[in-house]
Amino acid sequence: MIEVFYWPTPNGKKVTILLEELGLEYKITPVSISRGDQFAPDFLKLNPNHRMPVIVDHKPAGGGAPISVFESGAIMMYLAEKAGRFWPQDTRAKYEVTQWVIWQMANQGPKLGEVGHFRRLGDREGDQGYAVRRFTDEANRLYGVLNNRLYDRRYLAGDEYTIADMISYPWTVNWQAQGQDIEGFKHFKRWFEEIGGRPAVQRGLAVGKDLSTDVTKLPPEEQARIRKILYNQRAIPAPG
Repeated sequence: MIEVFYWPTPNGKKVTILLEELGLEYKITPVSISRGDQFAPDFLKLNPNHRMPVIVDHKPAGGGAPISVFESGAIMMYLAEKAGRFWPQDTRAKYEVTQWVIWQMANQGPKLGEVGHFRRLGDREGDQGYAVRRFTDEANRLYGVLNNRLYDRRYLAGDEYTIADMISYPWTVNWQAQGQDIEGFKHFKRWFEEIGGRPAVQRGLAVGKDLSTDVTKLPPEEQARIRKILYNQRAIPAPG
């Protein structure tokens, strides 16, 4: 059984989409990032980077002690390899998928996270005009990368649906809040609609929908408390 330390963000939803596609047994252990659960000592033992998701495989292949994995890309690779699906293991096909998984982790996720952050921030921390333009343009560039990739192939790694598609899709769901118009990216839009229509993707996206709260509807002091937890973090002192 796979235990998923989870909160319903795009990074969390990558993992639940894959688990639903694989049909693996799993359970959710909520990690409330607005409460600061990610900084609890027990959680830091699983992920020293104090971010969710994390998985613990209580029945790893070959037996033995449970295996924990952090970072969503590594989790996707682990689960796909364990199940023998969605990540081909012959060299050419494997690295066709792997490079797009790494692209998502290094480019799409961080940049779309930043555009969302600065577009939500408004003027609370002064003029954010440059940051909004910078990351909105970068988001546009990344949608263009996807669009150009998909003009002559069905999925990101070719003709087969893989973890490359599953890891990239959740970050595109909020394209409007990222300042984008997907009508200008017809090949991406075709892929987006196909992936979003898969029943397992819909189930994976719905996991934890009762956990999240609309922060904008909270009292100002509570919003400030959450911002203090989530943003402008500095190093956690080493023990000893």
